[in-house]
Amino acid sequence: MHWQDIGFLISKNRYNENSIIAEFFTKDHGKISGIIFGATSKKIKNYLQIGNKLHINYSSKNNLKIGYLKIEIIEVHTPLYFDYNQKLFCIISAMHLIKILTAEFQKNNTIYELLENLFLFLNFNSWLKNYIYWELELYKALGYDLKLDNFVQKSIFQNQTQYFSVSSAGKKTVPNFLIEKNIEVVDLKILLSGLKLVSDFLEKTILKPNNLNYPFSRLLFISSLK
Repeated sequence: MHWQDIGFLISKNRYNENSIIAEFFTKDHGKISGIIFGATSKKIKNYLQIGNKLHINYSSKNNLKIGYLKIEIIEVHTPLYFDYNQKLFCIISAMHLIKILTAEFQKNNTIYELLENLFLFLNFNSWLKNYIYWELELYKALGYDLKLDNFVQKSIFQNQTQYFSVSSAGKKTVPNFLIEKNIEVVDLKILLSGLKLVSDFLEKTILKPNNLNYPFSRLLFISSLK
């Protein structure tokens, strides 16, 4: 089996002294993995940064054996953020989510487009707010729609709109920007509260039911924001 595609590198692991096993999320084949020979050479190693976009030439003798990959760089993304820990950890965490939440060889145009969009808003001042929206869209594309609008209640207190949810665990405040998408948010504490709500949804609704551990890469990302 032979084909060509383009995709984003989402993980890599040493295979032997000179080679790695790499995973990509591709445009036409979804998540795929394969061996890259000579991946530790200076010429190739610098391209193989998590998040970079590459052209992939895939070959495999049959579907039961791991394939072999030849790659060429298309767009360098992650090295642009080596000096910005928050955004770097954000990229790594996002790629890890796609690694653990997607199945091999299942094409998903929405997820591929989300990967394209991730690198469009990272340079905006509102990048963190946009990233939280990005995560919600990712979960929706995977079949886990939070649907906040369906269960939040609204109240007015001292001329200020407040949103909250009520459950057996008690009353929980929902940050306004998760409901009203046009709100500008500059307070990091508010953004972190929104990210925590999304994290709780990820853990309780997606990870635990599927016996998946909470990603360490996400913990690093959240810690970098504090």
